[in-house]
Amino acid sequence: MRIIIDYESSWRNSFLDGSNDKPLPKKGRNFIASMTELKKPENFHQRVVTKNTVMGILSRLIGDQRKLYDARQSEHYYFADKEQLITFKDKPHVINHEIAYIRNMKGSTDQNSFTGMINVNDPVFLSEYSKEFWGVLGLNVEQLCDFILEGRCVNQMHVEKQIILDPISILSRLGDIAKMKPILADNRVVQASETLTALFDKYKPFNSKGLQLLLPMYCSALYLQLKYLESKYDMSSAKSKMGGISGISNNGFTAKDFMDKYTTGAKKLIYGNPYIYEEFVKGEGKVKHNLTKASGQLEISLDISTDTAKELKNLIDHSGVSSFYLGKKGLAYVSAMHLN
Repeated sequence: MRIIIDYESSWRNSFLDGSNDKPLPKKGRNFIASMTELKKPENFHQRVVTKNTVMGILSRLIGDQRKLYDARQSEHYYFADKEQLITFKDKPHVINHEIAYIRNMKGSTDQNSFTGMINVNDPVFLSEYSKEFWGVLGLNVEQLCDFILEGRCVNQMHVEKQIILDPISILSRLGDIAKMKPILADNRVVQASETLTALFDKYKPFNSKGLQLLLPMYCSALYLQLKYLESKYDMSSAKSKMGGISGISNNGFTAKDFMDKYTTGAKKLIYGNPYIYEEFVKGEGKVKHNLTKASGQLEISLDISTDTAKELKNLIDHSGVSSFYLGKKGLAYVSAMHLN
């Protein structure tokens, strides 16, 4: 028996992790097609028609809408004794590479955005300690080392970058620090970094090349200042419920979490993103991979008896499936069935 299926614009990429050969997790498979996740090579999945694809289509055509894994595990799987008799040929006539906008239904939030009005009157910006606390971010690298190693008072230093005490200005300064290039540390910087390492277990000062990262130094120095000031002031207004500094860790910051404390609105939802994976190919440079769509014909051959073929055709006819997805999205339909 031969079943001919014509298909148009069949998507040849996968946006979820996991495998169709395993049970579905309680919370479902994870969405890995966001802009952040697509930066990881292992999350760009290209797909072709496989035996699983064919078995899923055949099950769908006879009205079985269960997950293929569940169907195979059941006692009433129609193709249990027929899978080894089935072969197929996929004949894509047209393959396109397109930019598609993928909806993100998980409720993820934008890391660099916020909503609502900004509260500049939070106690963390208006308290007696505020200028000295946030002033750490205005120090240059040499002054930062003096502060870490000698405990010098920030207010007594000539600060190069005066910090304006409002959320946007502080966020902007953190962004400027994040853009500073890693440095080959001299003795003074090494000593300061080692001091922070001894104080904070989570502090991670180096990149993959062994160069000193400056953002972790500034962020951990902010936590060091928090400790110093607790001996003089009530610092509870500077702390989050977990005891840290909202949106700022020992190694960096997250804009959405920092601003969440100082805005009236909720975090800004991400509703989707273009599906683009970029990689650097030696000799070619930066290469962009988009969504692949294929149009063509799938021929399924079943080495079964004529009576069984008639039974299968009867099941397909009675199910009345007019069109369906082949893989992910697209349009597919049975264009012909031949019993021999």
